[in-house]
Amino acid sequence: MFSDPASNLAKLGLSEGQKVVDLGAGSGFYTLESAKRVGASGRVYAVDVQKDLLERLRAMGANQGSHNIEVVWGNVEKIGGTKLREGIADRVIASNILFQLEKTDEFALEVKRLLKPWGKLLIVDWTEVSVLGPKNFFPSMKAQTLFEKIGFKLETSFNAGDHHYGLVFIKQ
Repeated sequence: MFSDPASNLAKLGLSEGQKVVDLGAGSGFYTLESAKRVGASGRVYAVDVQKDLLERLRAMGANQGSHNIEVVWGNVEKIGGTKLREGIADRVIASNILFQLEKTDEFALEVKRLLKPWGKLLIVDWTEVSVLGPKNFFPSMKAQTLFEKIGFKLETSFNAGDHHYGLVFIKQ
């Protein structure tokens, strides 16, 4: 099975009224599913550097009746680059983005800045064994080290499909 956003999000424990930030939202699968789970009283901030993807995502959300999505054109590799306020998020999602980043340390610090204390981070990225994945990948152990060194605690790791790994961290 390929990676399933609904199944992966179940590990994150989303609930009504929460605020979620989807970093590198891309096609928006995680954004749209999160919007359903947090309901009308919740909010999902979809952050991406590609304006065309954000516009498409805004339209898809509106077509599905999800009026709790806010698209944000921002740089996830710069502290403050998302333009969102510190401590805004109960949950942060980073799916298929680590392998693309040049400044992973700054990305991790931006995640930390966005999350409330005891907030959770979901990482989903390509496994090194995937023939469908990118040439450059970001191994799960490297992701674990990246976030643990800045004070996150690994809550769980899981198989996020045939070609992806999943990690859930808690900000302490």
